[in-house]
Amino acid sequence: MKILHEFVPTRKFLKLAEETKDLVDGWNVTDGAAGFPAPSGTVVSCILKNKYPDKIVIPIFILHYKGPVEVGGLALAADVIGLDGLALTMGDVPKYGEPIKMLKSSEEARKFLRTTVKVKNLKLGCLLSARRSVEDTIARVKDPWDFVMFMRLEDKSLPVLEQVAKECKRLNKPIYSYFLVGTPKNADIIKMIGWPTTTTIDHVEDFAAKLEGIVDGIIVTCAGDPEGDKELLRKLQKFRSQ
Repeated sequence: MKILHEFVPTRKFLKLAEETKDLVDGWNVTDGAAGFPAPSGTVVSCILKNKYPDKIVIPIFILHYKGPVEVGGLALAADVIGLDGLALTMGDVPKYGEPIKMLKSSEEARKFLRTTVKVKNLKLGCLLSARRSVEDTIARVKDPWDFVMFMRLEDKSLPVLEQVAKECKRLNKPIYSYFLVGTPKNADIIKMIGWPTTTTIDHVEDFAAKLEGIVDGIIVTCAGDPEGDKELLRKLQKFRSQ
């Protein structure tokens, strides 16, 4: 399976990418995480794809921060550069100003990009929450998304992921799962995020082994612990598909 690093852009994002490039198959790039201003996930992704064309680069694309013209413009740039996809979501509310709601859902944004902006080649994906029922989640998978990303993976939600992944395989849609790892240093950050951890740094390999043959890739992070990220990525090398 593919190992994607959840990439949080800072002013030094090129240095960070260079440090991790040999340990990953690509990056899932955040977009103004938690509603704070940060280098644009799509812009950073376009630069990474240009610099590392063999890597998978898929940014999160938060609609609460963007009006329709910007949505279309960024998607067209992503299409021209050849990004591996955009994961559309309403996302967090901004810390400054008000949420932009001219495009009221990921589905509406997808239709806008396909029919009005006429983005043809760029793959568009959605985020799936383990908090929804299996039936609702599978129904969303059947919508015209090109790929999906599963959130809040833990032991309790693994059976849900397995059922969703089975449907994705039937539909020939790639599925990636977030893989949030707890370390001694990131307990406060994890609490702020509000997601359950998938596993702890000591049990990464055991949990990753359960996912082989189920998902196409995992999006891994020790949120807020950069040294933990490097240890995590080293532990996962044996699971990378060639």
